[in-house]
Amino acid sequence: MATKEQEITQIGSTVSIKGDISGKSDVRVAGNVNGSINIEGELIIERNGFIEGEIKATNAVVAGGVKGNIDCSEKLILESTSKFVGNIKTKHLIIQEGAIFQGNCQMGAPVQAAPQVKEKA
Repeated sequence: MATKEQEITQIGSTVSIKGDISGKSDVRVAGNVNGSINIEGELIIERNGFIEGEIKATNAVVAGGVKGNIDCSEKLILESTSKFVGNIKTKHLIIQEGAIFQGNCQMGAPVQAAPQVKEKA
């Protein structure tokens, strides 16, 4: 969520954008974006919002559609109305009943192999 110092960029339901979006603010998408999004903040894709492209954000809440990969450094929520086609990388994932997800998911910190214990002869 945006702090007092942080801006919220809104893309209205009648707006379509072709191109990349980057910055340090939260972004709310109610329209269409065809391009990558790279933000240090929260991405909210509203029920009628749609993004086709690569996404990188701290947190994301998806109620609309996404076609592309997403990398959330903290948490991703796929709400019941969401349609997500692509791969997910995040620490924490919440998928509500009714959400559609087609792809692969990598969660949490990278897993390191357990050390091998040598048996005594």
